[in-house]
Amino acid sequence: MPTSTGELVGRVVGSGPPMLLLHGGPGLEDYLAPLADELASDWTVAHYTQRGTAPSTLDGDVTVTGHVEDVLAVLDHLVWPRCVLAGHSWGGHLAMHVAVRHPERLVGLIALDALGGVGDGGYAAFGAALMARVLPQHSSRLDELEALEKAGGPLTPEQDAEALALMWPAYFPDPATAPPMPDLSVSPRMGESFESMLSSVAEIESRLAGCQVPALFVHGEDSPMPVESSTETVARLPYADVEVLTGAGHFLWIDRPGVVQGLVNPWWSRVSANGRAPRG
Repeated sequence: MPTSTGELVGRVVGSGPPMLLLHGGPGLEDYLAPLADELASDWTVAHYTQRGTAPSTLDGDVTVTGHVEDVLAVLDHLVWPRCVLAGHSWGGHLAMHVAVRHPERLVGLIALDALGGVGDGGYAAFGAALMARVLPQHSSRLDELEALEKAGGPLTPEQDAEALALMWPAYFPDPATAPPMPDLSVSPRMGESFESMLSSVAEIESRLAGCQVPALFVHGEDSPMPVESSTETVARLPYADVEVLTGAGHFLWIDRPGVVQGLVNPWWSRVSANGRAPRG
């Protein structure tokens, strides 16, 4: 998917109304192929690795503004004047930025266990819950990596990937039985995107009440991301609803296969019929 400042690598699957998926991170390779395949029977689904992470271009603007511009460039490349924009974790947060800045490009917003748009978005609580759930055998190495970061600045991409693998089980309802982590590239520019993400939450909060884009938030009851990151955001939006899933952690489609599609399709039917998705 070409942009004016480099190539974003992705794919398009399925048939039906257009949906663009945004992965989490920031600074990770796209991992949403299984979710895209789940949705592809009813949607034309596009997804890509965000700028700054291989195999997409490592160059260009990796701030929130740059990532928003990339979303628009991908939509233009696909010749999609409007679409449903869905994102997971940081990707859901990025989708909110698109919704409040460029609502004319969206017919709907879906946020999956996303960093919220009120206060710090739930980031501090998320970090604390995640670390509290790390398996005991991984704690000492994570402490070592944290000490290295504090002493010498940003970790290498390889060290960031190692830290992610050690934390991976903590994203699931039962860390001891978590599935293996997929092989993911980590961006050498991850820190730039993180700093921009954390400094931009206030912009979303100030604009939520005026956002007319119909929205669906889906959150895992057993996720380290606090449920309030979704419920408090939904409370500020005029046309939004939230579903909290039992038996699901951060990666909803892994813990509950088929459940995302099972929620999205009836929501979309209501939006299509009414033009809005008022709270039920």
